Amino acid sequence: MLLAEVTGSTAAIGYGLAAIGPGIGVGLVFASYIQSTARQPESSRLTLPYVWIGFAVVEALALLGVAFGFVWAGNV
Repeated sequence: MLLAEVTGSTAAIGYGLAAIGPGIGVGLVFASYIQSTARQPESSRLTLPYVWIGFAVVEALALLGVAFGFVWAGNV
């Protein structure tokens, strides 16, 4: 029985899996905005800044995840 050798960094798998969370988060932020605007259209200009704040927080957490992945892999 011959087993294949795995070479390279397994951190790349973690980076890919870390992209799933922010993708879901951004989808939920914008889906909630669309749903709230559909229910009450006159509140769209009032809630739009909160959408961008939520988007920025989700993306900042995604960038932190990638940065910590590089730090823990020792590639900095």
